[in-house]
Formats: sequence, C-alpha cells, structure tokens
Amino acid sequence: MPAVIKARQGGNRKAKFMSAFSSPDSLPGLDADRIWRPLRYLNLYRILLASLFVSSYYFETNLPQLGNHDPRLFIAVSIVYLLLASVASFAIHWRWLNFQHLTYGLVVLDIIALTLLMRASGGIASGLGMLLVVAIAGNSLLLGGRTSILFAAIATLAVLAEQVYAQISQTLPANYTQAGILGATLFATAFLAHVLSTRIRESEELAARRGVDLANLAQLNQHVIQRMQSGIIVVDAHSRIRLMNESAWHMLGLPSRSTTTRSLKVVSPELAEQLDAWRHHTLSEPRIFRSGGQSTDLLPSFTALGSDEQAGTLIFLEDTARMAQQAQQMKLASLGRLTASIAHEIRNPLGAISHAEQLLAEAVPDNPSDRRLLEIIHSNTTRVNDIIENVLQLSRRDRARPEDLPLKDWLTQFITEFTLSQGCAPEDISIHVEPADITVRMDASQFHQVLWNLCQNGLRYSRDHPRQPRLTLHGGQQPGSSHAVLDVIDHGPGIAPADVQHIFEPFFTTDAKGSGLGLYIARELCEGNGARLSYIAVPTGGSCFRIEFADTRTYASQP
Repeated sequence: MPAVIKARQGGNRKAKFMSAFSSPDSLPGLDADRIWRPLRYLNLYRILLASLFVSSYYFETNLPQLGNHDPRLFIAVSIVYLLLASVASFAIHWRWLNFQHLTYGLVVLDIIALTLLMRASGGIASGLGMLLVVAIAGNSLLLGGRTSILFAAIATLAVLAEQVYAQISQTLPANYTQAGILGATLFATAFLAHVLSTRIRESEELAARRGVDLANLAQLNQHVIQRMQSGIIVVDAHSRIRLMNESAWHMLGLPSRSTTTRSLKVVSPELAEQLDAWRHHTLSEPRIFRSGGQSTDLLPSFTALGSDEQAGTLIFLEDTARMAQQAQQMKLASLGRLTASIAHEIRNPLGAISHAEQLLAEAVPDNPSDRRLLEIIHSNTTRVNDIIENVLQLSRRDRARPEDLPLKDWLTQFITEFTLSQGCAPEDISIHVEPADITVRMDASQFHQVLWNLCQNGLRYSRDHPRQPRLTLHGGQQPGSSHAVLDVIDHGPGIAPADVQHIFEPFFTTDAKGSGLGLYIARELCEGNGARLSYIAVPTGGSCFRIEFADTRTYASQP
C-alpha cells in the first residue's frame, strides 16, 4: 500500500510538471525564456521555409515542381504562410497569447499551409508532404503527451482528404499507398517525439531538482563556514583573497568586508609572508603572529587545494586563546581528580594536628615559649587548610558560562558589595568606564571572584597611600582593537622586576601569610572565559593588572 501511494504521488508530481511545461505562463518557478526559446526557433524555421517558397515563385531560379500544378494557389498560400509566421514571431516575442494556444494555432497553420502547397505542387508525388513530418516532430517536442498524436492524426487526415479530392476532381492522380506511408510516418514521428520530449522533460525536472539541491548545499556550506569559530581564508595562486569567513575577518581586525577582493599581502603581511615561505617549502612550522594592532595571537595552518602550481590555498586561523582555553579545561579536569585525592589524604592528618594543638593549649601551663610554639602550629595548619580550600575551589569550579555584561553597571554593583564587605569607604575605589555602554563577555560569578581577588590585593598594598582613591578601575576599548579591557590600578609599591615573570605561578608569593594561589586562580578563571590577565608596571609607582576580555563578536555564536 505505501508503494502504491508513493507511485501515485510521483505520478501527480510528474503530471503537474508536464502540464506546467506545456503551459509555462502558469509556472513562475520555471524559466519561461527557456521554454519559449524552442518555439521561437521553430517559428524561425517556418519563416525561412515560407520565404523560400515565395522567392522560388518570383525568381527565375525557382525550384522544380514547386507550384507547377496551381501557381496561383501556391503563391497565395506561400504569402499568407509567410505573413502569419511573421506575425507569430511578434506574438512569441511579446507573448501576446498563451503558450499552448499559440503552439496549437501554429501547428494547425503548418498542416493547412503544407497540405495546400503540396496540392499546388502536384500532390503527394511532389515530396512536400515530408515537410509535415518536420512540422509534426518539432511541435510534438513542444506539446508532448497525447496532443502530438492528435495533430499527427489531423495531418494524416488532411493528406488523405487531399487524395480523395484529387480522385473526385480527377485533376491529379491519387496515390493512397504513399499517403498511407506518409501517415504512418507522421504517427511514428509523433510517437518518437513524444517519448523523446518526455525523457527531456524528466531530465529537466531532475536537473532542476539537482540544481535546487546544489544551491541548498552551497548555501548550507556557506552558512557552516561563516559560523565556524576557526578563521577560514581561501586565496588563489597570486595570494588574492577569494573567500573569508566572519571569524577570520574579526581575527585580522579588518575594517570592512570589501577586503575579500584584495591581496593577502595588503590585509595581513605577516600571514602572507608565512604563506610564501610555506609554498617554497622553507617554513618548518607555522608561527604565532598578530595582525596589525590586534592583540589576538593567531596560529595559521595551510592546505593546498590542488596539485598544480595554479591551485589555491586554504588557510585556517586558530585563536591561541581559545586553544589555551580548551587545554585549560583539560588541565583543570586532571587537577580536580588529583586534588580530590590529595585533600582527602591531607585533611585527616591536618585535622588531627589541629585537634592536638587545641588539646595542648589547654594542658600546657602559661609558658610564653610554649604558647609561641602552639601559635606557630595553629597558624601553619590554618595556612595549609587555606591552600587546600583554594585548590579545591579551583578544581571544583563549574565550566565557564560567558555572558554579555554591561561593564559600568556591573562594576557599580560590585563596588557597593565589596566596600560593605571589606569595611572601607566607597571613595577608596573610583570607576571610570569609557564608553559608558561597553559590554564584556565573561562568566559573572567567575568575573566576581577574579575582581574580588585583585581589589583585595590592591587595597592591601595601597593602605599606606595617604589620598583617595586608593584603587582605580578603568574600563574601555583597547586602542586599535575590538577587545574591551579593565585595568585595576593600585598605589602600592609595585612588583619587583625580578618577580614579574613569576607572579602568576602557583604558590609563588612574597607575603609570608599568603598562599600564592590568588593571582594564579584569577588568571586561570580569565583564560577559562577566553580572556587574558596580565601585569603592567606603572612608571609613577603602583601596579596595574589588566583584564583583556574576549571579543563579543567572535564568541557571540558559542553556546
């Protein structure tokens, strides 16, 4: 039963297509010019044939047997045939009539005109009846279906009628054998043309479907390429850009999309240099580079699109920050499993030590030296416990869920909460954000943790600063880049040049009471959000920690 339904549906689709092909005015989906063009060519043949008949009558070089039986009938029919065919050419060009009706009328014109011309030239023996075969064949390709058989029958009846009239009038000898052969030829031609036209139309339907499928596939590929997070550039053998997706456009910091028609050397000289080296087999491995004034580190990879010298090249651009983010997720997963087991093993003996210290504090007499030893035990167990808490906090944190945050409004709420918690005056921290409507992309809870750590450090090291504010938060757009930045500036003593390269290492600290994990955790959280945390020395004194956020355009399509 399903097979029958499927066959009927296929037959309905075929019938719709066939009827539409024979009436192209009713189908806006098909190319009307492609269907009217064969009718135009067939009518041009009709005009040339009629012109030949007219010229053969008026010039001395007329063809033998043309119009030899009835010259007046021959020239009259030829002139009318030529005039009607000429008028039909205008009707076809301007499409005055329906395609079906116009084609039917021209077939009838061919049958009547050629039958009369055959009569004027001596009947079926003149050989002009074979022109009916050409007319039936040409029009059958246009009409298709049973209509071609119908007109073959009409043409056959017209030939037989001419033979009957010749026999009755006794003006010409009747030859029913030749008339029968011609009629059979007309039917065979109509049938073959019908089969051929059906195959042609089925092929056209299949080609149209394949064309739609290819167009959809091309559109899908274009959509996939544009939505890919990796930058994709296609260049020809002369390093001219033929294709560039949106990610590559943002990564290279291009001002407009019109650059896709320019040379790669103009868009990114660093990338073009590596491409030339790769083509000449002098590039051992791709190098990380930055395009123009961008702060994004890009790693290219090259793939040839053919084996000949004129083949193009496919270039992939990977943002190393995103690669570092993926590596960071893997590292944190491993760290989580490791710290879970370490915490279990350390906390039990640490708890026993702390409990023993409390018991000793109750049993030991009031001896200053003993009390000092107990304080050392207590402070160090507390410090070790804090280190375990920080490591567990880092390993247990959830995967980053970046979102767009209005920077100025978010900082205002944060500072209100921070000053109440730390017991400091709101005037100790100032906020400057320009432009005021700038947005950043980061996980709100992790951004809160990072900024809390940086502000705590900044206030602690700025406690000797006599004036307000002691801490400045300055947000804005990085010059020459689409990345937003936030600077946390304090007025402390700064960081020694020898320690700058180690401040983000785990367990590195210059404070005897610190764990050395605060800045390390802050940087890890930033990298998990596609951002960067870096230290910038302030020439006038103090420290500046800069958060460079991910480009909201590049990461807008991430889930």
